[in-house]
Amino acid sequence: MADIIKIAGVQMDVQLGDNDANLERMERALETTAKGGATLTVFPECALSGYCFDSLQEASPYGESIPGPSTQRLAETCRRLGIFTVYGLLESHDTGLFNACALIGPEGLVASYRKIHLPYLGIDRFTTPGDRPFSVHAAGDLRIGMNICYDSAFPESARVMALAGADVIVLPTNFPPGSECMIQHVVHARAMENGVYYIAVNRVGQERSFPFIGQSKICDPDGKLLAEAPASEEAILYADIDLARARNKHRVRVPKQHEINRFADRRPSMYGPIAESS
Repeated sequence: MADIIKIAGVQMDVQLGDNDANLERMERALETTAKGGATLTVFPECALSGYCFDSLQEASPYGESIPGPSTQRLAETCRRLGIFTVYGLLESHDTGLFNACALIGPEGLVASYRKIHLPYLGIDRFTTPGDRPFSVHAAGDLRIGMNICYDSAFPESARVMALAGADVIVLPTNFPPGSECMIQHVVHARAMENGVYYIAVNRVGQERSFPFIGQSKICDPDGKLLAEAPASEEAILYADIDLARARNKHRVRVPKQHEINRFADRRPSMYGPIAESS
């Protein structure tokens, strides 16, 4: 088993309603991150299609099945380069149109996730809420949990995946103005409180009067910043994942005097109201 695994995030601009152009840019970025030694590369939310559609009717032509055309093309790239990627797309399904992300590797589609928490914003005004539980998936030796954007505002999302054994939680996102606290503070908190690596990959640019605030980042299991992108420029960021560190939840700061284990110290019997409907 590999002890250290390099990951990358691609903070990019996205062209609304131009799946082909966006896919080509992702393929070129994967060439770059693979040369940079990254085993896993993460792209933003709706990186394939763009986000700020004004109706379900407008967005639907840019949705794809999973597996589908883009997963097949990216699988070919991942097979050739020997890497994994997570990217955002709109998933067309007979039960609705979902804001989704897909995990692709050298053997093809590994898993997909449908965004569960939907804000009243962009395409999320018209998509169907995700209907699958949070789960963890193997990408070689790396264990990955997937969220999308607004999911990060709900700490239960990351906790469920951390308890299921995630080494890293990936967050493809489209944070606009008003989300500064999320990118500046919450990403760090989700990493620290779960003892996992956390990569939030935002986009830059503007769609229909909505700018995006960039600042993609990777945090370590103590919530410390490992890499960060600027607020308004495209960028690629890299960091190393130490699997042993992600899997050891016992933090010894002063032996026998100051030790913390945020999993062993949990009191689930006291948390019942969290799962109750309001």
